[in-house]
Amino acid sequence: MTTETATRFTPPPFANHSPLTWYQAAAQQPAFIRDAAQQRAIEHLDRLWTELMMFKRKRNRFLGRSLRSPQVPTGLYFYGGVGRGKSFLMDAFFGCLPYRRKRRVHFHAFMAEVHKRMRDKRGEADPLKAVAKNIAEETRVLCFDEFHVSDIADAMILGRLLESLFAEGVVLVATSNYAPSELYPQGQNRSSFLPTIALLEKKLTVLNVDSGEDYRMRTLTPADVFYIPNNDANEAKLAALFKQLSGSEAQAGSVSIHGRDIPCKGQASKVMWFDFRALCFGPRSQADYLWLAEHCTHVLVSGMEKMSPNEKNEARRLTLLVDVFYDYRVKLCATAQVPMEELYTEGDFAHEFVRTVSRLVEMQSGDYLALAHLTVK
Repeated sequence: MTTETATRFTPPPFANHSPLTWYQAAAQQPAFIRDAAQQRAIEHLDRLWTELMMFKRKRNRFLGRSLRSPQVPTGLYFYGGVGRGKSFLMDAFFGCLPYRRKRRVHFHAFMAEVHKRMRDKRGEADPLKAVAKNIAEETRVLCFDEFHVSDIADAMILGRLLESLFAEGVVLVATSNYAPSELYPQGQNRSSFLPTIALLEKKLTVLNVDSGEDYRMRTLTPADVFYIPNNDANEAKLAALFKQLSGSEAQAGSVSIHGRDIPCKGQASKVMWFDFRALCFGPRSQADYLWLAEHCTHVLVSGMEKMSPNEKNEARRLTLLVDVFYDYRVKLCATAQVPMEELYTEGDFAHEFVRTVSRLVEMQSGDYLALAHLTVK
């Protein structure tokens, strides 16, 4: 699915539709471009939707009886390159599913929540199992956007977490840029993660939706929020933007995030301004970026620089920052030494960084900048 420049696509309402009938209604619009890989994916999602509807009816019928409960439907894991319409497909499935206990969440935010819940249950014999049970009580269908494992703390608990969720009857639907076998590449102790890959492939139907075209890039019109190169003139543009957003001049200081002081060039209600190195070089974590995303509508970054092949950890931190900001619709404005596509081009993380470039380009668009900030995931 995509839109032509002169014609904007307007999604039809989800009510009274299955994913397939919704997709067929969407396809009637002139701006819609059919895609064979998407068609296959929507058919799988429609089949799962039908199975979930039948499962719900059967389960209600069996409640209170001694008969065996119906079999839980098999979830889906669909993957493909950036801009292939995976979020569009998830929109259709999640929007059309009339379940009360359903949840859609970015994978990074979900894992941060799991770690927090585990800390709260430290006194229990098996905190992870207790957390999974609580999640299953709250959610019967769990939809993950951007399923991607880059953190060793996530990698080491993910297998047991998923195993417990499956045992509790939770149905999982996930989108990813990577096949299960490509998750956690070059990760520390990756051999310990291989059983998790096998579990995903066993418990979920895995589907490739890679049609080869990045639809998001066809119609985006860039807005004036990324400035190249790093120089005094462009730094002055960020200073003017900070004043416009906050109503005051920027004053250097620091912000305390999870007990650590991070130097900043300016802070005001919902707006913060940092140097690139303060955010992506040094002991920064996904939890830091989640805090910023929850507290800021706009983040300004000075001095993005081209990273060397050896600076894969810094490139990975930038990817985490972009993923979290994108999910919360944080507006990112920056100066950079080079165009986005040249920030990190060689090294172990270069293949994965392509997705980050695509998101950075999208985050410059007028369509993205018009989106409301999200504070609850």
